[in-house]
Amino acid sequence: MAKKGLLLCVCQGTCPSFQQMNIFDVGNAIRRDKLVDYVAIHPQLCATDGDKFLTTLLTGGETDELYVAGCDPTMQVKMFRDALDASRFSKEHIHGVDIRNMSTEQAVDSIKTLVS
Repeated sequence: MAKKGLLLCVCQGTCPSFQQMNIFDVGNAIRRDKLVDYVAIHPQLCATDGDKFLTTLLTGGETDELYVAGCDPTMQVKMFRDALDASRFSKEHIHGVDIRNMSTEQAVDSIKTLVS
């Protein structure tokens, strides 16, 4: 069975576009519904330490499908290119959803739609 992970990126937690939601409630809703095998929160995946985090997480083949809820999905793939290359994780197995300017409930619904 494919192992699925969800990463929540919140633009340092200070971006106004994430102020309408409780990111912990978002992660807990997805975890409780057992839609993925793990949920992680990173403050800024597009930063250098975000690349290191992604590379470490994806190296070794423990994740088959990765879902990222944060900013624009097209930008996510571009920003994560180095980490995907370094970990040999195929970009076809990373799926993004933009949750900016959403409430907690809207973000949960958007992630559920993506993962389902």
